[in-house]
Amino acid sequence: MTRATTRKRRQSAAVYRRRRLMLVIGVLALTGGIVWLLIAQPWLSFAAVWEAAVGDDETPSSSPSVTRTVTTPSASPTPSATKTPTPEATTPAPVGTAKPCVTSDILVEALSDADTYAAGVNPKLSIRLTNEGEADCTLNVGTTTQKFTVTSGDDVWWRSTDCQSEPSDMIATLAAGQTVSSATPVVWDRTRSSVSTCDTGNRPAAPGGGASYHVTVEIGGILSTSSKQILLY
Repeated sequence: MTRATTRKRRQSAAVYRRRRLMLVIGVLALTGGIVWLLIAQPWLSFAAVWEAAVGDDETPSSSPSVTRTVTTPSASPTPSATKTPTPEATTPAPVGTAKPCVTSDILVEALSDADTYAAGVNPKLSIRLTNEGEADCTLNVGTTTQKFTVTSGDDVWWRSTDCQSEPSDMIATLAAGQTVSSATPVVWDRTRSSVSTCDTGNRPAAPGGGASYHVTVEIGGILSTSSKQILLY
């Protein structure tokens, strides 16, 4: 007959030594891993990369809109692009189909922004064109064909062409019955002009005190039919 209970077989010393060795290796591995994490701190580099990526994604790219203004420099005015046709005016014909304007069909007028000018105020001069013909026509309205002249009696005081710089051509179509005016005026500085005194600042000043002057204009080879009187004080 066997006993109800038996004693467990005692394990050998070699088994205990192997277990202790494995425990020591595990403790060393865990300690080494903790030391590596404290030294390397890999979470810092990850955070830095993430922050940079988020910063790049969340920073909006700036694309400012640009408004370009194209200005054609001119020493003399050019006709305005804003046209005020008479009720009978029709759509202008293309430049390629319209014929050159005839002098007898075009009314040229000299304009000024005022009739009288106080001391120190410079007159601003413009042009008005009217096609009095029955057909559309073309005319060179560029600054190469514009000429303002200011006279006092028989004395010519000022010409816009004396010191004009970079003149240009511009062929425009004037519809039958259409009237247009130059948008940018030419300023007379109230001095006597001369091609030899363009770069000097001591040109003779025009007398004021109510002195009368007359402005005439020529454009596209067509002279104004009358002059515009202005008074300087």
